[in-house]
Amino acid sequence: MEAQPVAIAAAPNGGRRTKADHPALPMTAGEIAGAAAACLEAGAAMLHCHVRDRDGRHTLDAAAYRGALDAVHRAVGDRLVLQITTEAVGRYRPDEQMAAVRAVRPEAASLALCELAPDTAHEAAFARFLAFMRRERIVPQIILYRPEEAVRLKGMMARGLIPFEDVPVLYVLGRYRRNQRSQPADLLPFLAPEAPRFGHFMVCAFGPREMACVATAAALGGHVRVGFENNLHLPDGRLAPDNAASVRAAAGALAALGLKTADADGLRAVWAASMN
Repeated sequence: MEAQPVAIAAAPNGGRRTKADHPALPMTAGEIAGAAAACLEAGAAMLHCHVRDRDGRHTLDAAAYRGALDAVHRAVGDRLVLQITTEAVGRYRPDEQMAAVRAVRPEAASLALCELAPDTAHEAAFARFLAFMRRERIVPQIILYRPEEAVRLKGMMARGLIPFEDVPVLYVLGRYRRNQRSQPADLLPFLAPEAPRFGHFMVCAFGPREMACVATAAALGGHVRVGFENNLHLPDGRLAPDNAASVRAAAGALAALGLKTADADGLRAVWAASMN
């Protein structure tokens, strides 16, 4: 049986780094659109989008998101899945994070379980929010930092709090800390025999072994996210000239494994099938 194509998501900026970290890190709507177009040509199927305020700080401002998404759509049309982040980065409460998605109504949004539903007291509001996303046909991708969070998410699904048959997840191998270095073995606890299974999982990693991590994820049936949000370097240790170079490196790693890359419509179809 032929392996399914692997979707590459580009995360070109994140909410923490600036041009002081890399001059090619995109911050304005126009720069994000340019990076998106280059990443598409390099093999990306999805753009994971962060936006900044006038001072260059992470923001969930709806107008800033609309400006960036409009610029990207003008550049690439529907050839990339456009996903916004709800990441707090120490600035936003769960209700503010959910309000951003309600205001923007993007095609997809990433949601950290530990931020949106940090405890059982927040679960009902999170369930109502996911029901809104289902009605509006906004694809959620649940971010999981620890295997225990995957167990909790499956438990919430069993209790009827997740209004989808299944839900896409992103396994993050590490946290946003200075000098974080992920290893391929960091993925294994998420995929242990006793661990919960999800119909669609994606992986991102930090540091110089990013490509080894995403290659491992792809070989084990997952999809991958790369870019300057998590790592600025190529597998040989050189500073990547831009985000497209990171996407090309990921595409090359997949090709070396005999795997094909998915396009945006392929990713949309897989998501639709996994969520029923």
